[in-house]
Amino acid sequence: MKLADICSYLDSAVPLSFQEGYDNSGLQVGQPESEITSTLVTLDVTLEVLDEAIREGCNLIISHHPVIFNPLKKISGQSFTERIIIKAIKHDISIYTSHTNLDMLGNGVSRKMAQKLDLVNINVLSPLKNTLLKLATFVPADHLDNVREAVFKAGAGVIGNYDNCGFFVEGTGSFRGGEDTNPFAGKKGKLHFEKEARFETILFSHLKEKVIKALLDAHPYEEVAYDIYPLENDNVNIGMGCTGELSNPASEDDFLHLVSEVFGAGGIRYSKLRNKMIRKVALCGGSGASLLNDAIRSNADAFVTSDIKYHNYFEAENRILLIDCGHFETEKFSVELLYDLVIKNFSNFAVRFSKTNTNPINYL
Repeated sequence: MKLADICSYLDSAVPLSFQEGYDNSGLQVGQPESEITSTLVTLDVTLEVLDEAIREGCNLIISHHPVIFNPLKKISGQSFTERIIIKAIKHDISIYTSHTNLDMLGNGVSRKMAQKLDLVNINVLSPLKNTLLKLATFVPADHLDNVREAVFKAGAGVIGNYDNCGFFVEGTGSFRGGEDTNPFAGKKGKLHFEKEARFETILFSHLKEKVIKALLDAHPYEEVAYDIYPLENDNVNIGMGCTGELSNPASEDDFLHLVSEVFGAGGIRYSKLRNKMIRKVALCGGSGASLLNDAIRSNADAFVTSDIKYHNYFEAENRILLIDCGHFETEKFSVELLYDLVIKNFSNFAVRFSKTNTNPINYL
C-alpha cells in the first residue's frame, strides 16, 4: 500500500484544517510514493519506539504527538528530534501525526476520556468556529437527484448524526447562450426558461474543493450557477474538550479515585474540595487549562485535564473541582482512536499498538 493512500485518508478523516495554528500534524517523515507494509501506533515517537518499529518490521509510525513541532534549521543529530528523524530516514520508516486535529474531532481524545469514565450525555465543550459553509445551486428539476447524491457522497449534508441533509424548492430559471455555447436545453442566442430546483446544503470548509468538483461533474449545465456562503454557526459537534454526566453522582473523593484508577495516574493534583457531589464533568486531553472558563460556564462540577499551572488553581475560585491527572495519562487512549481509524478503512492492513511506555514523567 502506498503511503500517499494512508495519508490521504487520514488527512480527510482527521482534517488537517482542524488543527491549531501552532500545530504540525500530517506527514512528518517519508515519501508519499513509498510502499507501506505495516504500521505502529503510539502516543509519542521516541528512539525506543523506532527500535520497536524496526524489530516488528513496521515502516510507518502513526503518533498523536508530532516529532517536528518547532522549525528545524539543521539536522545534525544534536537534538532529540534530529536523532529521531535521522534514524527514521536511515531505516526507511515514515512518520505521520494527528495531534490537535484529533483532539478537535467530536469523537476524539476528550470523548474517549469521557467514554472511559462511562459518562453519558456527552457534548463538545468549546465548539470549533468558522468551519461551516452553505452551498446553494440551481439544477434542472429532472437532474436534482443526481446532483444531490453526488454532493452528499462527497461529504456535504452532514449535521451531527444526520446525513443527506438538504433543502430544495422548485422555480423557473432563465438563460441565453452565446455563439460559442452548447446549451443543455434551448437554443443558443435565444432566451430559454427552464424548470429548475434551488438546492441548498451544508458542508465543512475543508471539503469545499471536493464538493464543488462533485457538483460540477454531476451537473448537466455547461456553466453551473452556485453560491458558497460562510456560516457563523458554531460547529457544535467538533471542538476542544467535552462534557458528560455520571450516571450516578459521586462524592469528590470517590470521583478522584475513579479518575486515578481509569487513567492509571501515578499522582493527581487537584484544587480545594468543595464538599459537593460530582454530577457533570468537563474534560480535555492534554494541556487544557485554557478551557477552564468554558468548563465553569458549562456548569460542570469537575474539570479533568493536565498541565495545570499554579495560578490556574486560584482562577478556579472554588467554582469547580480542578483535576490534573497527567498529560500522558489523559491522552494515552488516543492510540485506540488512531488504530480504529486505520483499521476501519484498511481492514487487511497490519496495525500494531506500541508496547513502549513513552511517559517521560515518573512519580515518587
